[in-house]
Amino acid sequence: MTEMDAPLATPCNIQICEVTCDSFRIMWDMSPEDSARATHFFIDLSRKESRDPNRFKHRDVPTKLVAKAVPLPMAVRGHWFLSPRTEYCVAVQTAVRQPDGDYLVSEWSQVVEFCTGDYAMEHLQQLLDKATGSAVRLLKFSVFYRNQHPDYFDYVRRECGGLMRPALKDISGSHGSPINGKLQGVFFSCNTEFDTGLPPQDSPYGPLRFQIPAGHLLNPNISLYFADFYCMYTAYHYVVLVLAPVGSEGDNFCRTRLPMLDLASNPFLTYTAPQTPGEEPRYCHASDVILEVLFTEPVPLDQGLVEPIRGHHQLMSLTTANAKKDPSCKVCNISVGR
Repeated sequence: MTEMDAPLATPCNIQICEVTCDSFRIMWDMSPEDSARATHFFIDLSRKESRDPNRFKHRDVPTKLVAKAVPLPMAVRGHWFLSPRTEYCVAVQTAVRQPDGDYLVSEWSQVVEFCTGDYAMEHLQQLLDKATGSAVRLLKFSVFYRNQHPDYFDYVRRECGGLMRPALKDISGSHGSPINGKLQGVFFSCNTEFDTGLPPQDSPYGPLRFQIPAGHLLNPNISLYFADFYCMYTAYHYVVLVLAPVGSEGDNFCRTRLPMLDLASNPFLTYTAPQTPGEEPRYCHASDVILEVLFTEPVPLDQGLVEPIRGHHQLMSLTTANAKKDPSCKVCNISVGR
C-alpha cells in the first residue's frame, strides 16, 4: 500500500466556534500526516429537527459542501442560508482527491450540534434601513393604548396591585431579533386613524382599552430602540420599538444589542420638546407602518383610563402573537436569514 492509498483517520474532537446568526467556524484534530495529504473537506450540515439519519456516502459528490482543504478553523457561511436561533447538526470527512478524480475519504466524524445566534447590530441596521424606506409620513398622537380582555384587567387589579407587569416578548416577527424570548415588557400601540387622529375603534386583542398620556412613556428620560421589521403575508408591515427608562435593566439590555434612535429625529416615533413657555410637547408616529411599542417597566393602571371600545373586537387570528414572518417578502427580509 502506497502513502497515497493509506487510510485517513476519522476526524475527532470536533469544535464549533465564533457562531453568529449566519456563520460559524469549525475545527477538528488531524494528524500531521493527514493534514499534509488532505485536499478537501466534506461538510454535512442539516437542521436538527429534519436531519436525515441515512447519511450520504462519499461517492455522492457533490455533497452539501465540498471545500478545498484550508487551515483550521474553517469558516462556513451562507452555503445553506443559515437561519438565526436554529439548531444544526454537523459532521465532517477529510478527503484526498486522486488522479482519476475519485476521492479517498475518512469515515464520518461524530455528529456535533450547535445553535446559531441572534441578529448582530449590523443585521439590525440592515432591517432598520429597510424599515426607514417604508415609513414616510408622521402623524401627531397623544396617547399610547393597550387592548385586552376584562379578565386581564381584573387580574392586574386583584393580583398585581394595579400594575401591568412586563411579560417576556414572544417569538413573533423576525426569528433573529435579540428581544424575542429574552426581553420583558408591556406592549402598547400608538397608531391613529388618518381621518380622525384618534386610535382605531377595532382591535383583535380585546374589547377593553387602557389609554395613557403619551408623555408617561415617551419623554427625555426614555431611551428609544429599533427591534424589528416584519410582515405576516400582508401588504402592511410592523415595526417593533422598545422604550426603556434611561439606566434601567431594559435600557442596559438593549444598549449593546439594538440600534438606538434619536427621540427627536427618527422615522417612527418622535418626541419634540416644547419650544416656548406653556407649549405642550409634540408626539408623532409613523403612519405607513404599524408600530408595536414595548415598554420595559411596569405601568400603573391609575396613570390612565380603561374604557370599552366602540367598534368590533376582531378575531384573535388577526393578532401578531407568535406570528411568523413572511420569508418571501422582499420589503422586510435581509440576506442573513429570517
